[in-house]
Amino acid sequence: MIHQSYLVSEAKAWLKRKHGPDEVVKIIPDLKGEMPVVIYLLYTAYDQQPEYLGRILFDANGYWIYDGDILKVEEQEQIANFIVHLTENV
Repeated sequence: MIHQSYLVSEAKAWLKRKHGPDEVVKIIPDLKGEMPVVIYLLYTAYDQQPEYLGRILFDANGYWIYDGDILKVEEQEQIANFIVHLTENV
């Protein structure tokens, strides 16, 4: 799958955790990044002082990598899948 489109405004995704409480993650596109890499910054959505959770980077071929140390692999996959499926409808 080639990741052609990308979010241009903020979105929120529900993150289901195996251990610990579920939470909503704010996904903010970093439009200052250099193409063809698309970067999404991840934060807690409803905290007064949002916690930075890392970022997900997509290349032109749709491959992604998580840059951070807070989210577990299953959580990273949830956020990446949310972004991919949301942008398919853009």
